[in-house]
Amino acid sequence: MSCDDAGAVVSVDVALARGQHTIAVRFAAPAGLTALLGPSGAGKTSVLDMIAGLLRPDRGRITVAGEVLFDRAAGIDRAPEARGCGYVFQDLRLFPHRRVRDNLLYGWRRAQRARPLLGFDEAVAFLGLGALLDRLPETLSGGEAQRVAIGRALLSGPRLLLLDEPLSSLDPPRRREIMRVIERIRDELRLPILYVSHDREEVARLAGMVVRIDR
Repeated sequence: MSCDDAGAVVSVDVALARGQHTIAVRFAAPAGLTALLGPSGAGKTSVLDMIAGLLRPDRGRITVAGEVLFDRAAGIDRAPEARGCGYVFQDLRLFPHRRVRDNLLYGWRRAQRARPLLGFDEAVAFLGLGALLDRLPETLSGGEAQRVAIGRALLSGPRLLLLDEPLSSLDPPRRREIMRVIERIRDELRLPILYVSHDREEVARLAGMVVRIDR
């Protein structure tokens, strides 16, 4: 698929050398949920990091919603905070000393768009976080913490949501809970999602397009 295909929300054509291994990927993703599927160590998270601006590719070009975020040949490299990506890391990275309310407000204050995707109260209701607002992250279950991390990302007003293995550390009931949340974001908010996984079953349920990344 060409990275210039009409209708693509995200276009990626990059390469990055990591030791003796080179991560090279090229795809054009439409609206909806696109899964990056492959074994551990193949470079899936690195691809998200390159899109988010946390890693600089050795070559290539990245566009989101028609805007060039990175173009090595043209000397374009937008700062991470200017890229409009909401990133939910595999380790969540909630602020342990801040209560849930303040973790969410951190995303709200970093909103890059004139009109955020959701208001604070809307996001709290959408994700069922009302009873958690005064709690510290250490008191949350895995599923609760994941919902808070997703809420913080949504409140930043993203035009693209990056999810790195969001179900990997959860037990089956919590996996089903978060999968339903992701489906609602995909279907109700219609926010484009890039979703890293090595689980074919969850990808088959969630993804409209799959990009295979191998070593």
